[in-house]
Amino acid sequence: MVVTRRSFLHVSALSGGGMLLGTYVGPKLSAQQQQQAPLEPNTFIKIDPDGTVTLIARNPEIGQGVKNMLPMLIAEELEVDWKSVKVQQADFNEKYGGQTTGGSRAASNNWLPMRQVGAAGKQMLIAAAAKTWGVPESECYAANGRVYHRSTDRSLGYGELAAKAAALPAPDLKTVKLKPASDFKIIGQKTMGVDVPDIVAGKPLYASDITLPGMLYAVYQKCPVFGGKVVSANLDEIQKMPGVRHVFVLEGKAKVGPVIEGDPGLENGIAVVADTWWQAESARRKLSVQWDLGPGAQQSSEEFQKRADELSKQAGQRVIKNDGNVDEAFKSGAKVIEAAYSYPFISHAPLEPRTCTAHFKDGKIEIWSNTQQPARGRGLVASNLGIAPENITIHLFRAGGSFGRGLTNDYMVEAAAIAQKVGVPVKLGWSREDDMTHDYYRPGGFHYLRGALDQSGKLIAWHNHFVSFGEGERFSSSAGIQPGEFPAGFVPNFRTEVSLMPLMLKTGALRAPGANSQAFVMQSFIDELAHAAGKDPLEFRLELLGEPAKKLVKEAAKPKAENELQNRPDARAQQAYDTGRMRAVVHAVAERSGWGKRKLPKGTGMGIAFHYSFQGYFAHVAEVTVLPGNKLRVNKFWVCGDNGSQIVNPSGAEAQVQGAVMDGLSELMAQEITLENGAVVQKNYNQHRLIGMRQAPQIDVHFVSSDNPPTGLGEPALPPVLPAVTNAIFAATGQRVRTLPLIKSGFSWA
Repeated sequence: MVVTRRSFLHVSALSGGGMLLGTYVGPKLSAQQQQQAPLEPNTFIKIDPDGTVTLIARNPEIGQGVKNMLPMLIAEELEVDWKSVKVQQADFNEKYGGQTTGGSRAASNNWLPMRQVGAAGKQMLIAAAAKTWGVPESECYAANGRVYHRSTDRSLGYGELAAKAAALPAPDLKTVKLKPASDFKIIGQKTMGVDVPDIVAGKPLYASDITLPGMLYAVYQKCPVFGGKVVSANLDEIQKMPGVRHVFVLEGKAKVGPVIEGDPGLENGIAVVADTWWQAESARRKLSVQWDLGPGAQQSSEEFQKRADELSKQAGQRVIKNDGNVDEAFKSGAKVIEAAYSYPFISHAPLEPRTCTAHFKDGKIEIWSNTQQPARGRGLVASNLGIAPENITIHLFRAGGSFGRGLTNDYMVEAAAIAQKVGVPVKLGWSREDDMTHDYYRPGGFHYLRGALDQSGKLIAWHNHFVSFGEGERFSSSAGIQPGEFPAGFVPNFRTEVSLMPLMLKTGALRAPGANSQAFVMQSFIDELAHAAGKDPLEFRLELLGEPAKKLVKEAAKPKAENELQNRPDARAQQAYDTGRMRAVVHAVAERSGWGKRKLPKGTGMGIAFHYSFQGYFAHVAEVTVLPGNKLRVNKFWVCGDNGSQIVNPSGAEAQVQGAVMDGLSELMAQEITLENGAVVQKNYNQHRLIGMRQAPQIDVHFVSSDNPPTGLGEPALPPVLPAVTNAIFAATGQRVRTLPLIKSGFSWA
């Protein structure tokens, strides 16, 4: 986002003499349009007459720390004491620009704009003080919420200056001076989450905490098979149950096909609305519904595996990458290694099931949501309910986890549709079973790999027949593979073929989409090749990376809009793969873990993996012990990452990496979604388990600074977790894991 002088400022006096500063980011308008429609202020900074500074956090907070980070950037340049700052969550409004959480883009998108907002505010306050004293601005400076005159040591608080500053012209942002990193007092300091005190005290912060006068509670029963429709149901019987106010069928617009688009829209179902959620849920459990299951009922996980094996024996439906002469290289190779890898569908399974509150009145609708993409949610509600977007208001609330689930807004359109029918405030609450059986799943996939080594053990050829889901050239959401997926560009003879199977199931982005599965496959097979070559897995990887250089191998599509994440893995990745940065984190993690320098007991092994995704370079080493009966204990993880020159909040950054490790271990061991007759089998955490505290390893986190702009941390630390552990299992036991989750290979936690 580029902030110009014109777009930066609308300053106005508040009642009582305060000050508002902000940026507006919207469509480009002609001069005539600008005169007709003056810019509305996007208020990031509020200064009250008593000196209280309130900073607005524009992006949705889903646990990744963005509610701290963005205001920290403003506060640093504004020269205020962070401990005295108040932070307020913004509602959805175009005046705030892009309000999307996803793609690990918050740091890179906001690093300059938010600092410019703070610096411009400081400059205006200094100008107000200089005018008050009748001295040059160059003789004044700001610190800790006050402006000082150097020679006389006079000072005025920001609250005293706010009204006068509000009347001054805006600075040209191109000339606003930003602080050097050496002067940072807030950026780079470990900072507690602004919501932590309220979370500890149990205060209402989350979407599930919302209560409104006269509010009713709703549940929504959908067909077990995506796209199924209600034929008949015992609605009259349910209407008579205690507390039930309404029960009715909603006809949806969601379309079923071989590729389900990102947000297919409202699904058919039965709404039960009652005085309490438990009354609605209890009534729902008495529903007797005859469903038309539709074509999706023909699908099963067993058939997907069988069909993938059949396709693997044929030529790929299309070739998406073809370097060198792969066939000749395999003929001349001294050693050829073959392996088949697979990974399952996975549910997001956040701790807070989907919930949304809506109130329809006088043709307008007000929504309280934990969505990651409010603009996309508003569009979905507008198109499905026939309400003009300008008549839809969305209030943003903290999410109790999301991991990409909030990128899609099916629950929002359900709440809105029920509220439109009922006419009073309605809170829709999904059960855990709803959440797990009606998710946008991380898609499964199948890789049939071959690699050729020459006499010296150098990798000279790579062939991957990737069997996934979709039709023609369209992948199901997040099911695809990039042509430039590593090690593309690093092997002289390289081919990736793709064959697709139709999938009548919703899929979507799970934390580090694409990368969370591709890294397991690529880094595991690279490990196989290293051992086949008789080389140390670390040295084999460094040899594969080659000398430090930037290689244009990431053939990623540019996002269509700020508020839209592409339905392909790592769509916002940088185009260049910097081998120097990757080599640096590999060397760092090897040094910190003592790779090759420690004698390990029998049954204990170390594994290494690296991956570049979402602008972050990460290398991991895992130390595991495999006890009799394939009981697995992950002893320690070493994580080294390069996310640019500056970590804004080291406390939040460390927590993100630790969470990524724990998340990856959960996916690794026991998480799997399977289909039988088109319906999801797993319904709760007992069947789709999270890792427990007893299984948590020690996690050593280290950031390697580089001379690059700061980037995000929500996703790139996760992908190497899985292959680091499976490679360590091989080092400990000689058993190669090629299928996830580990429980399918007989493993369990020690």
